Amino acid sequence: MPEAEPAVAPVLLDAGRYSVSGLLAEVAQPRGTIVALHGGGMNAGYFHGGAAPELSLLRIGAAAGWNVLALDRPGYRASAALAEADQNFAAQAGIARAALADFAATHTVGAGFVLVAHSNGFKLAIHIAAAEAGSGALLGLEGSGVGLRYQPQRYGIHPDVPPPATAAEAIEVFWGASELYPADTLRGRRGFLEPSAKGESAEIHTWPPSFPSLAHRIRVPVRITMAEYEQWWTSDEGELAAIGRLFTAAPTVETCLLADASHNISLGWAARPYHLAALAFAERCRLRATLAAAAGDDEAAGLPQPRQRGRLSGV
Repeated sequence: MPEAEPAVAPVLLDAGRYSVSGLLAEVAQPRGTIVALHGGGMNAGYFHGGAAPELSLLRIGAAAGWNVLALDRPGYRASAALAEADQNFAAQAGIARAALADFAATHTVGAGFVLVAHSNGFKLAIHIAAAEAGSGALLGLEGSGVGLRYQPQRYGIHPDVPPPATAAEAIEVFWGASELYPADTLRGRRGFLEPSAKGESAEIHTWPPSFPSLAHRIRVPVRITMAEYEQWWTSDEGELAAIGRLFTAAPTVETCLLADASHNISLGWAARPYHLAALAFAERCRLRATLAAAAGDDEAAGLPQPRQRGRLSGV
């Protein structure tokens, strides 16, 4: 008989002044817990592949023995009413860490957390990881849809570029070529769209100068993915290498230019290879932590010193 599909259920976590909602695919004895953080104007359903179930990170991860916790980021759904002081990524990182502490207190986490984050969710994940130096709870960070330089003629970035005039133009600007997505994704938006969180747009132009100092503080393995048809950021091989070099304290850095994908990777046909690659990265992070724990410390385990791995094309 075929195995039953992993159950995916709503979850509500205590983050102090706020509750943080999301979706959870939980397994009995998790290898670890993948924490998925969506981008702007989305919710946790971004990672659940409603138009094509085989694309879902929650299903793929749980089938491989991992908990997958897709959070509605601070400022979305249950925590939509953020106070003004909490509408920046640094403050939201504190809220997210509190939610993860509540999850760890009430669920079996396994070896630790691996962050898988997209766009503004990747910005949040970088803030989370930068504040977690020395913590064994965070095993690694995989992120997509964030770079160092915005594309110069991008709507929403360049003040002189007008908004899209038609629905077809809006699809092209925000989603890219329709053939990269299951048809129902673009028809119905499948319940994953949300009003953007207050305060996010204020950090659009402050992000590029703040990115390097945050990246320097991250001390866990990092994997950076850019879509072949990325619409917001410059994303050629040279740019990927430059981004990777920012993570000077990370023990390993991997970069990937993902073929046949546009900015919203986890909603397109490329989601399945992307999620499988993210899961493989999570397994490498788990292995590294396991070896380090067995040896007492990284140096005794003979684990590699900080370095950047080569570009992995299309995986």
